[in-house]
Amino acid sequence: MISCEQHDYVEIACMYNYLIKLSLNSGDELEGIALDVKRNVNREECVKVKVDNTDVLVVLDSVSKMEVLVDNPHFKVVIFK
Repeated sequence: MISCEQHDYVEIACMYNYLIKLSLNSGDELEGIALDVKRNVNREECVKVKVDNTDVLVVLDSVSKMEVLVDNPHFKVVIFK
C-alpha cells in the first residue's frame, strides 16, 4: 500500500492530466496521460492512464516510480516504497 503523501502526488498528476512515465516493480515502463484514481475488478487501487488512446488501469502497489514528463510547479519524480 502506498502512503497518503504518495497518493496525493498521483492525484495531482491526474488532476492536471500530466504525461507520466510509470516504472513498475516488474521492470516494465509505461508512458501515458494520468486520468484518475480508480479501483479495478479486484478492488485494488489503480491509476487510470491513457496509453495510445486506450485507458489502462495500473495497480498502484505495482509501481516503483512515477515521473512527470512535462515541466510543472508541483513535482518531477515520486519513488514508491
